[in-house]
Amino acid sequence: MTILRPLALATLFCISPLAALAEMPRTAAPAGAEVYFIEPADGATVGQTFTVKFGLKGMGVAPAGVDMPATGHHHLLVDGTQLPAMDMPLPTTDQVRHFGKGQTETEVTLLPGKHTLQLLVGDKNHVPLDPPVISEQISITVK
Repeated sequence: MTILRPLALATLFCISPLAALAEMPRTAAPAGAEVYFIEPADGATVGQTFTVKFGLKGMGVAPAGVDMPATGHHHLLVDGTQLPAMDMPLPTTDQVRHFGKGQTETEVTLLPGKHTLQLLVGDKNHVPLDPPVISEQISITVK
């Protein structure tokens, strides 16, 4: 029923149905919440497969779909040249990796060369929090 209301309004006002669905409410970020890398360190040289550990301060981790106050789950942005839209669910791509089961670390395999990594916390619907809880972008070199 909640999906039908935006579609009906979109039809009534000649707005694209996809645009009506794209506008998702954002969850407020807890004051002082921070996400950061435990490892690797900025500037690290790593093997082609390496461990990435996520740190989170001022809020908890919960799987996607779980509606608990002051929680979210991690997304890893790999080689991002621009940030994804902050007002809609994050896409699943090679550049935006989801950890919707509440994972706090992962193994990543990348081709040799220089790469960037950045963390972004999403709510139960994979929508970034408001304001975004996002890490500094780090650079690594893969051997």
